[in-house]
Amino acid sequence: MNVMTKPAILEGVHVVDADTHVTEVHDLWTSRATASYRDRVPQVKQVNGELAWFIDGDKRMGPAMTACCIRKDGSKSFGFELVKMKIADVFEGAFDIAARLEFMNSAGISAQIAYPNLLGFGNQKSMGVDPDLRLVTTQIFNDSSAELQAASGNRVFPMILLPWWDIEASIREAERCHKMGLRGVNLNSEPHNQGYPVLGDAHWTPLWEVCSDLNLPINFHIGGGAESTDWYGSGGWPTEDLRLKMAFGSSQMPLANYRVLSNILLSRFLEKFPKLKIVSVESGVTWIPFMLESLEYQMRDQGIKCDIPLFELFQRQIYACTWFDKRLLPESARYLGIDNILYETDFPHPTCVYPDPLEYIAETAAGFTPAERRKVFGDNAIKLYNLPTDGF
Repeated sequence: MNVMTKPAILEGVHVVDADTHVTEVHDLWTSRATASYRDRVPQVKQVNGELAWFIDGDKRMGPAMTACCIRKDGSKSFGFELVKMKIADVFEGAFDIAARLEFMNSAGISAQIAYPNLLGFGNQKSMGVDPDLRLVTTQIFNDSSAELQAASGNRVFPMILLPWWDIEASIREAERCHKMGLRGVNLNSEPHNQGYPVLGDAHWTPLWEVCSDLNLPINFHIGGGAESTDWYGSGGWPTEDLRLKMAFGSSQMPLANYRVLSNILLSRFLEKFPKLKIVSVESGVTWIPFMLESLEYQMRDQGIKCDIPLFELFQRQIYACTWFDKRLLPESARYLGIDNILYETDFPHPTCVYPDPLEYIAETAAGFTPAERRKVFGDNAIKLYNLPTDGF
């Protein structure tokens, strides 16, 4: 790995990386499942010479890829090389907590918020099996997340996956995981695409109430719903250059949360739950002022009145994660509210800020006041997720 030093501009800041991912090891589920489920939970099998994830015995979930673009020697891969990379090929920090902490220390990062890969960013990729198996799979993942958080010394904080297809089970799982010390919920952003009520429906009221009472932020990670657009395939112009395909898809996926946030704001259900916090993950920041102004104009044009102006609602309850935004970030953050901006790197995914994430943002960080820097790069996340800082 490259030798890094924390930029002087961020000295004294507890930097919290608000969006990272942990590669699931092959025995994550089988090592924890009871005998009756051991053959059915997600596991890696070799079929026709290919290692792939399977669930419920023979239902293929995809290749046994690591979702890590960082090679074992610390160099970064490009295009879709990562699809073929196995655990033995990638940087250990993608899955091993000791190596991850070593990287965090070298990069100057105090803590990370962590999201899954295999089950989908909104736990939407196991819908082809029966609900009991889905629930067991979800619970085992959350158990492993609590173990990982403890093993990290409270420096890596995985978000809770919910069995969102069952509202009562979701409430029980949120309460169970909160007792284990997990500090936020990761939710399917578009359940209506899979036959369930839209998030603004009263169906979700009990979950919003529980998450409000437990101070569990609701995180909507891009790609956390049933997407209707193929960002990495048919979305871009035909090309044989896989790097261009990756660049196109990675630049377009944040637009999915334009749709998610717009629908949340248009539904106005947040007005009824003033303590509920929403996080837009891996979607950037500098487009949000345009979105809010556009929504306000279009709602006014349609004669739709709001009890709370959208900018006020955003500042009261919505947070957004920045990673590559640089040119307009300080101005946009002040416009939206300094308290509502979180910093992320998306480590170790293809679009991650790597190898030196803080040096990349150092010039932009200088555009903030010292108090603003402390908030954007750490304190906002610490407050939002109620993170203990004794391990930092």
